[in-house]
Amino acid sequence: MKLSVVVLTMGNRPEELARAIRSALEQEHVDVEVVLVGNGADPVGDRAGVAPFDDERVKTLTLPKNVGIPAGRNRGVEASCGDVVLFLDDDGWYRSTRLGTYLRDRFAADPTLGVVSFRVRDPEGGRGERRHVPRLRAGDPERSSEVTTFLGGACAIRRAAFDAGGGLPEDFFYAHEETDLAWQILNAGYRIVYDASAVMFHPAVLPTRHDMFYRYNARNRVWLARRNLPWPIALTYLAVWVGMTVLRERRPSALKPWFKGFLEGWRKPAGPRRPISWRTAWRMTRTGRPPII
Repeated sequence: MKLSVVVLTMGNRPEELARAIRSALEQEHVDVEVVLVGNGADPVGDRAGVAPFDDERVKTLTLPKNVGIPAGRNRGVEASCGDVVLFLDDDGWYRSTRLGTYLRDRFAADPTLGVVSFRVRDPEGGRGERRHVPRLRAGDPERSSEVTTFLGGACAIRRAAFDAGGGLPEDFFYAHEETDLAWQILNAGYRIVYDASAVMFHPAVLPTRHDMFYRYNARNRVWLARRNLPWPIALTYLAVWVGMTVLRERRPSALKPWFKGFLEGWRKPAGPRRPISWRTAWRMTRTGRPPII
């Protein structure tokens, strides 16, 4: 079983990128490749002959412009040949050199396992962020469990499950693309687990650092529901999130772009509609996260 590690970069973190690639290539006793995708940038530049970029296991792909996170990762998957695909942020890394064999053995032992979502640890020793635990009861990051979504930059996906789910939705550009794929992977009959033993290190950062966070978060939330949920569930899901956002944010500077994105999600095409089955919705509910929140 071969592992392909897809690293998406905009070329603005050369030292962190080298660390990420080294951590992938240093995996022991497993067949691994790295697919380095430059999203609107040359990912290597003048470092082509410098380790780790000179390793024959590193493939490079330069996209002419920034096409967004989901499209960039899709291009990386297309260029890969692994049975299991890992997405790694260019400022993240794997500290354990045995992670690859651990994942290989997990996927080999369970053909229904579609995705493993990693535990993200703060290199400074902090407890980590609740949003990095993809379930409602996120207080204990050291507890593994079945989940209904995963972290896009800290995961391993069976290639067959990725294909069955239709890949990442490219029009999303940023935000909720993992959940869109996760719901389709679940609908195809695969399982998704959060595995606290599979660890990735990543600096603590806030998603709100991106200027488009609130707009894309709301727009893609609407697209997510329109594309994937039966209509009674979709309308309930969106009503719940409107209420939660108003209660959480309250600041006009956040609510104004959020509601702008929410309206944009209804006005613009969401892409092909592939509603999950009611059986899958019930399965998600039994897992602990009904598709209304």
